[in-house]
Amino acid sequence: MDLIIQLGIIIILAAVFAYIARALKQPLIPAYVVAGIILVATGFIGHNGTVETISTIGIAFLLFIVGLEIDLKKLKDVGLVSTLGGGVLSAILFLAGIFIAGLFGLSFLSGVYIGLVFAFSSTMIVLKLLSDKRELDTLHGRIIIGILLMQDILAIFALFILSSVNNFSVLLLIKNIGLLVIILGIAYFSSIYIFPAVFKHAAKSEELLFVVAIGICLAFVVLFHYLGFSIGIGAFLAGVTLANLPYNIEIISRIKPLRDFFAVIFFVALGLQLRIFELNAYLAIAIVLTLLIMFAKPFLTLIIVSAFGYTKKPAFTTSLLLAQVSEFSLILVLFGITAGHISQGLFSAIILIAIITISLTAYLSEYEGWVYARCSKILGCFEKKYRYRTIDYVPKKIKTQVILIGADRLGYNILKTLKNMKKKFIVVDYDPEVTKHLLKKKTPSIYGDIGDLEILNRLNLKEVELIVSTAPDKKDNLLLVKKTKKVNPGAVIIVTSADVDDALELYDAGADYVILPHFLGGERISLLIEEAKGNMKKLIKYKLQHLKELKHRKCIGHRHPKRH
Repeated sequence: MDLIIQLGIIIILAAVFAYIARALKQPLIPAYVVAGIILVATGFIGHNGTVETISTIGIAFLLFIVGLEIDLKKLKDVGLVSTLGGGVLSAILFLAGIFIAGLFGLSFLSGVYIGLVFAFSSTMIVLKLLSDKRELDTLHGRIIIGILLMQDILAIFALFILSSVNNFSVLLLIKNIGLLVIILGIAYFSSIYIFPAVFKHAAKSEELLFVVAIGICLAFVVLFHYLGFSIGIGAFLAGVTLANLPYNIEIISRIKPLRDFFAVIFFVALGLQLRIFELNAYLAIAIVLTLLIMFAKPFLTLIIVSAFGYTKKPAFTTSLLLAQVSEFSLILVLFGITAGHISQGLFSAIILIAIITISLTAYLSEYEGWVYARCSKILGCFEKKYRYRTIDYVPKKIKTQVILIGADRLGYNILKTLKNMKKKFIVVDYDPEVTKHLLKKKTPSIYGDIGDLEILNRLNLKEVELIVSTAPDKKDNLLLVKKTKKVNPGAVIIVTSADVDDALELYDAGADYVILPHFLGGERISLLIEEAKGNMKKLIKYKLQHLKELKHRKCIGHRHPKRH
């Protein structure tokens, strides 16, 4: 079957399952994986070299985009937990994997591969989930990225060492490590002295920017291929090299459609590679490892992150999102089966583990707030009384008239208005860099997540007059509205929504006004707050007008309301 036909079948079936998943309000990743399994089961696409090629290309481009989204400058505050904590976590899990393989009678070399699968989490999956939820710049987002980057570095060294196993010699190992150091040096030199000048010119044209970025990615891919290394690692390194350029935001915006396209191919190809009939001998170890990855791995991660002084919310979220198999692990086992280090049955078992853990991670991310709310009380035992290297700026007692949740972008103009109104206010933001910037300017602010009941309890909602939330998450805003109205029915609550249906639901819950950013900017909201201060009748008038327009727009097809 021609490549274009296979790609067509993959994308069409993936689109059908994605549509069904979205209609049922389910994550998309499991839908793509199921599409791949069905394609194999029905015989539309079999196990062949074309599928492996598609998957390899997909991994390379995805890892390039993953690398692009890693800003090393933002990781300085979480450097210790990322390096030392991430290293300790990986080492313990790796040794545990070898031990478990021994219990099942597998060879030491097979145990090494199982240890690597157990030790590493997926940079690609987790960054996609964080990006979709707009949590890359949160505290837990930065801890996760730091740990994943440490794991990726360890995975690169593991691949170098494994490539020397069949013909092991100290000289070959030194040569491989030397080549890696040279390549890293070239990448660093290029990112400082060459690429800034290249992209300064390329940025003048959107098309040229896109082509140059892809060209550099493929240059690293070709270099790593001819040196006998993984092209995925080459693509990832290319992304990291470009990530810290002034033009990385523009590059990401141009590349994102590629990310989404290849993400679909990767997840479908994951399902395509599962060979169920070869699992019999390895089914028991697959079940045990899956359970350990989903429960023991997050538990150990929670202990380690908490040991570095971080509070229970970022520690819990970090542990929850690292409970899956890494795409680097899949690259390693692909190498292992090619080199004859592991059997096809073990390879299929690892694919099954990857499918289950990646799919479950998507669900855990979707319902993370619900899971945390039910585990919050028992998590207190993991939280240290002192806070070492944490970014948590919650005062013991807060007296304020106004609470602004989110001071970046939409909230910036609102913050200026609150200052001009001479109101006592405090800012709550989930981005530690924003919080630190505000504190330097002596602006009352705390780091926190409004989805965390502990933060809401500390905000003294009983005495507040006005709450403005620019956070787009519907669940968090519903919690904020219900909690506030319960203890302070007279408080005015303005929240933010991404679409008409969610806005109407927030109004039903008791919100006094709902911002839809796509048609009502921060400046207009600032004027609304000034106009309505002390005049609830005016705000109610705005609310009724807005509700009428939203219901009308819903009836005619969810079009964006016109600007006020």
